[in-house]
Amino acid sequence: MKIGELAKAAQTQTETIRYYEREGLLPEAARTDANYRMYDESHVQRLAFIRHCRSLDMTLGEIRTLLGFKDAPDESCADINVLLDEHIGHVAGRIRELKVLEKDLKLLREQCASGQANASCGILSGLEKAALEHSRAPAGKGHTAHIRGTHPQVGAPAKGSPAKVTAARKNADR
Repeated sequence: MKIGELAKAAQTQTETIRYYEREGLLPEAARTDANYRMYDESHVQRLAFIRHCRSLDMTLGEIRTLLGFKDAPDESCADINVLLDEHIGHVAGRIRELKVLEKDLKLLREQCASGQANASCGILSGLEKAALEHSRAPAGKGHTAHIRGTHPQVGAPAKGSPAKVTAARKNADR
């Protein structure tokens, strides 16, 4: 199948497929005499795996690592458990950050009664005050410095066999 057919079968945009190929998540497709990429069912399955991992908010590095393990089915899955435990920790941390954010937003919402002039709006005043305080504070403090979906790139530098991935992860932890 051509890339458009793969995109339709995997419910993925063609540019995303090309990106995953460049990132080494998808193996290169065979080419026809006319230099068209030709994909097969294994590409559809691999894209489904990648898409599901992305829906679990896994980084491309984590997915690359998991694919390395998947491509070595006879290896131990102990490192897969470690990777997932680390990801669960990242998710738990983000949940804590979001709860703090929710509390801050609720406190801010309590600062304004409806129907008054914008010049007297407690929400706008609170946002302005917080913006001034934030601009004077050191970078990286609290949820205000957090960007959705970011956390350490587990397994990002490693490509290849699970043994290489494991060694690279251990070296990265040092």
